[in-house]
Amino acid sequence: MFSKILIANRGEIACRIIQTAHRMGIRCVAVYSDADANARHVAMADEAFHIGPAPSSESYLKADRIIEVAKKSGAQAIHPGYGFLSENTRFAEACETNNIVFIGPPSSAIAAMGSKSAAKAIMEKAGVPLVPGYHGDDQSPDTLRKEAEQCGFPLLLKAVAGGGGKGMRVVERMEDFDDALAAAKRESKNAFGNPDMLIERYLTQPRHVEIQVFCDRDGHGVYLAERDCSVQRRHQKVLEEAPAPGLSEETRKAMGEAAVKAAQAINYVGAGTVEFLYDVDGSFFFMEMNTRLQVEHPVTEMVTGQDLVEWQLKVAWGDPLPLEQAQVKTRGHALEARIYAEDPDQDFLPATGTLRYLSTPDENVHVRVDTGVTEGDEISIHYDPMIAKLIVWDETRDQAINRMVQALEHYRIAGVKTNIRFLHALADAQPFREAELTTGFIEDHRELLFPKSRLDLHKGLVLAAGFLLEQRKSREVVSTDPWSPFGRQNGWRMNSEYAQPMHLLVGEEVHELKILERDDRYQVMVGGSIYHLNCKLDDDSLQAVINGHRISVHGNLHNHQLVLFYEGDTFQCNVFRETFGAEELAGEGSLEAPMNGAIVAVQAKVGDQVTAGQTLVIMEAMKMEHAIKAPADGVVTDIFYAEGDQVSEGAELIAIETSDEEAA
Repeated sequence: MFSKILIANRGEIACRIIQTAHRMGIRCVAVYSDADANARHVAMADEAFHIGPAPSSESYLKADRIIEVAKKSGAQAIHPGYGFLSENTRFAEACETNNIVFIGPPSSAIAAMGSKSAAKAIMEKAGVPLVPGYHGDDQSPDTLRKEAEQCGFPLLLKAVAGGGGKGMRVVERMEDFDDALAAAKRESKNAFGNPDMLIERYLTQPRHVEIQVFCDRDGHGVYLAERDCSVQRRHQKVLEEAPAPGLSEETRKAMGEAAVKAAQAINYVGAGTVEFLYDVDGSFFFMEMNTRLQVEHPVTEMVTGQDLVEWQLKVAWGDPLPLEQAQVKTRGHALEARIYAEDPDQDFLPATGTLRYLSTPDENVHVRVDTGVTEGDEISIHYDPMIAKLIVWDETRDQAINRMVQALEHYRIAGVKTNIRFLHALADAQPFREAELTTGFIEDHRELLFPKSRLDLHKGLVLAAGFLLEQRKSREVVSTDPWSPFGRQNGWRMNSEYAQPMHLLVGEEVHELKILERDDRYQVMVGGSIYHLNCKLDDDSLQAVINGHRISVHGNLHNHQLVLFYEGDTFQCNVFRETFGAEELAGEGSLEAPMNGAIVAVQAKVGDQVTAGQTLVIMEAMKMEHAIKAPADGVVTDIFYAEGDQVSEGAELIAIETSDEEAA
């Protein structure tokens, strides 16, 4: 077995690989960019080498530099993880040329599957069922338009060299085809350096079911169950599970055998995933093959009891597969939720910021957390905004869903927007519990998945007041005379009761609270109502009773901002300061950058009349394009940035004189 390997990656997957390698007695070499000097994967490794600036194009994608580090460190093999160079044919070839084992398939297999159109041709020859469409070499707009008409609508434009939902567009009608094609080609060229497209019939109620396959150097192949990855946003997976609910044993066997056939058709070695579209009538079609370990591999590990990274290392060393097909067994049900720094309420826009507070659920036989970050780390614009993967297992799907809901309630993050509340609503939604799964699940159930806050405004304000008052008490100096009223940490006044004022800012609205403190309880007056509050703060946990209702919340106070966590939801407020100026509040007549990123296109000119919802700017952040739309009707009075400019979150992009301003 290898004595030393290099991990050509970062974040949670680098940490995941190091954990298994260390368990097997293998030393690990990490690489890092300027942004990752203090990252978790660097601390976990036995040694680490700096490879360049923060942008991945200048660090983690520098194949020559990584090969150089591998040779310098004495690493016998390189594990690429997923993303970055994991499916790069030239990198795999460079490893082979330098007598370094590439822990993955041979470069020829990567090349065969690297082009989705070429892959479909290979699969067609191997007898694997395909979705109707076009995957030819002629990429002229006229040919693509003609093939689109022949394929029929709705159809899916997909980058030939793509992945992760980038360079993909669903087109409902011919009138939208040209604009969608231009956008998809532009995004594909930026992400992969290749603008070529393929066309597929877009199935209206498909499920995304994929098969984990493994092959060794002797040509033996097995499949390790299937995963359902139907729940997606922007064609990117959000929640995965194994096994796929509702599939017959005959279908499972047929899909598994088709997946192994697909892998053997390209002389595959190592871990791979064959992805299928599964239709409501039980038919399935080859979609693509990912020639690497998948992000969602932990759910397969949880139901099979196998360590897939260990399998990768053994197969790369030259060992045969650890199990034959008949020996592969599954037990129970597992789910994985991807916890992202993003804003689901703003079409899942990526978010950046510092993880100033991070509390995760306890790990045990039922709960696993794969992460590459710790409290205090920054989520930057340079890399994918995934914070962690939360994986749960139990005997049945219903029990596993309950585990997921509970675990999400125990995952608390402050300092950056996350999708935790959305994931909680998703896992707890009745249609999901009933396995009504399609790739359009999120769009079909938006009302369920974007619910109102579980804490009403007044109750949230009362709990916030209790948290602030109890924390203030814990920090004040206590009088040496416990019986003296002057030593009480409250609003006591001689000959009268004094209601302490407190002003909390929620969104853009200031709320005035008046609080009477009487020994071990508070009387809180807000919005014309009176609330009787008993509470006790233990570290970050507040145990409270409001008008007889017992409730537990956790909180984090940073400077003047308080975040409360309750059943997967959050309540945020600021302790109001009179120094808050108008510049701290968003104005309706401005268009601000919702994240750090680069300007791809400006689709307006000074003097243009624009309408609410009209796309004015296209930004790129974290390798995805985002449309920035007008907040109201009006006239463009100024444009502050041009194509190619880098902008920071909150920067004013365009000034708009709104209709209301004109009337005034």
